[in-house]
Amino acid sequence: MSKPTKTEAELIAMAIAELKGHKDYTDGIRIFVVRDGHSWEFRASADQETIAKPGYPECVAMLVQIGDHLSKQYALQD
Repeated sequence: MSKPTKTEAELIAMAIAELKGHKDYTDGIRIFVVRDGHSWEFRASADQETIAKPGYPECVAMLVQIGDHLSKQYALQD
């Protein structure tokens, strides 16, 4: 059985919504979806000021967990 599909924008919006619910959310983080064959994952980037904020490493770690969770539920739409 195939997974439902979501666009890159939908997946990023879902990740941001989930991240904002955590105390370590860092404003200014940019999220990208990287495809690897049939699978995908989130990647994050930010400027140096954002990276220096307390909680940034925890926010990125949480993003990885969210990506793992969502990638098991949704396929990336072509």
